[in-house]
Amino acid sequence: MMMFTLMYGTGNPAKLDSMRNSLSGTGIRIIGLRDMQTPPPAVPENGTTPLENARQKALAYYRAYGIPVFSCDSGLYFDGLPDEEQPGVHVRNINGRRLSDEEMTEYYRGLARRYGGKLTARYLNAVCLVLSEDEIHEHMGADISGNSFCIVDIPHEKAVPGYPLDRISVSANSGKYFYDMSPDEYLLEEKFADGFQKFFTNALIRR
Repeated sequence: MMMFTLMYGTGNPAKLDSMRNSLSGTGIRIIGLRDMQTPPPAVPENGTTPLENARQKALAYYRAYGIPVFSCDSGLYFDGLPDEEQPGVHVRNINGRRLSDEEMTEYYRGLARRYGGKLTARYLNAVCLVLSEDEIHEHMGADISGNSFCIVDIPHEKAVPGYPLDRISVSANSGKYFYDMSPDEYLLEEKFADGFQKFFTNALIRR
């Protein structure tokens, strides 16, 4: 098996661990921004879709470090909410302000409370892989986005830094909090590892 090293354009340890788990067994080694000797450039992330933001970040980090890099971005969308209340790509930035983990939990549990205590939601994920200026692979779709779930107004007692919405996320099928699920149950909810594996292996096999 050939080994590839890719930089994931994030400094979030939880996201790095999640992607490493998703790509386990593929021969792809993941490093992050904190592994680099110089700090990353600021990226505006002013796109209107998850794919536009993923592309902005991946190109900026590739040009800063000159190594193969990929970035991901997500949009959060709720069933039944008017367009002006859909967070989309601005999941953490509300009314022009970037929220802390605690503020983010409070904002979205408040939103759920306004709509009866529960909202059905789904993330739409995108990934952009830059191998060179002339070789860019990107994808946005359901196969890397997981299943629908619910945001509720009562938070779980557990909190993991970098994942503030997991405290108020429950299965749309079982009603269990994500943090109360067994590993097998959680994998059924977060069913996108196969999609990421297919994306990366297809991109790297072509080389």
